[in-house]
Amino acid sequence: MAKILIIDDERAIRNTLKDILSYEDHDVELAQDGFEGLEKLEAGKFDIVLCDIKMPKMDGLEVLEKIMEKNREIPVVMISGHGTVDTAVEAIKKGAYDFIEKPLDLNRLLVVIKNATEKKELIAETKVLKQRINRKYEMIGESPAIRHIKEMIERVAPTEARVLIQGENGTGKEIVSRWLHEKSNRANGPFVEVNCAAIPSELIESELFGHEKGAFTSAMKQQKGKFEAANGGTIFLDEIGDMSLAAQAKVLRVLQENKISRVGSDKEIKIDVRVIAATNKNLKDEILANRFREDLYHRLSVIIIHVPSLNERLEDIPLLVDYFNEQISGEYYTAPKKFTKDAIEELQKINWTGNIREFRNVLERLIILCGNEITGKDVKDYVSPIK
Repeated sequence: MAKILIIDDERAIRNTLKDILSYEDHDVELAQDGFEGLEKLEAGKFDIVLCDIKMPKMDGLEVLEKIMEKNREIPVVMISGHGTVDTAVEAIKKGAYDFIEKPLDLNRLLVVIKNATEKKELIAETKVLKQRINRKYEMIGESPAIRHIKEMIERVAPTEARVLIQGENGTGKEIVSRWLHEKSNRANGPFVEVNCAAIPSELIESELFGHEKGAFTSAMKQQKGKFEAANGGTIFLDEIGDMSLAAQAKVLRVLQENKISRVGSDKEIKIDVRVIAATNKNLKDEILANRFREDLYHRLSVIIIHVPSLNERLEDIPLLVDYFNEQISGEYYTAPKKFTKDAIEELQKINWTGNIREFRNVLERLIILCGNEITGKDVKDYVSPIK
């Protein structure tokens, strides 16, 4: 069942539509012109709007524009007895979900309403999933170093500048890359992650740029690469310091020309991708050792963001304890544990060589093995810090 608002200046059409849609178990409200329709939209939530185009006081296309300014997610179906192709195209361009001519084909109307309802439900589900993903990649901390990173993300994300993220393993470089994407103009596009250290050097080019059928022994079919998959969005090249020099040369060419060629093909494919890279290595040292191309480094490092180690922001540990305590307890369907003051102090004494990744594992161990209250003694007993 959907809650539907019908905006039409003809009473007979309003009432007929209400009778038909109410019979289909929809909740229907009526408005005799655009002004009343907009007032009802301000006062309540609707799943779908049916709006006539030719109306006195306010034209239906103007009503559509005002609805889209406030809420682009609500499906608006435009209705007209004077429909032309140009009018339909204009309505769709302005954000209408669909366009139906009078006299109405009631079967088509019901199908459109069903599809529009399913689309709205899908959008709502997508938003919930996106919130869960964002929750997973939340950036926890109020230390000066974390506040600086958050400020950098706000400034840099809306631009097209390439970003190089530096930091030790386990510090959260991927989280920074995710937020750069989420706050960018490409947020609705794909986010494609490539772990350069996990791909064998002989396969990296195929993984990044794709290959044609028969390009090599195991190439049984054509395959798109990660750059193509990220078209219109962001590609995150994690651990780029581990990429072979041959692959670096190919990536440099992509950054210069915004074109790729699949392995086994001379055809160039134009792409539109924002590149974010990350490394736990000092790339300047790698350049001196002839393991990393200096020209690629300069292409990637338009903006450099350093992610601090956990040892550099021990003041964030109380917030991290609260966050992971709630997260881990939720995964085990148990109530969050209480961490005493001395437990927090003991956690702040540890040398966190594995950073956030190690910290979360330690908290999970404590939550599983300890009682409802976790003390400093528990931390000493169950945590074996690396000196």
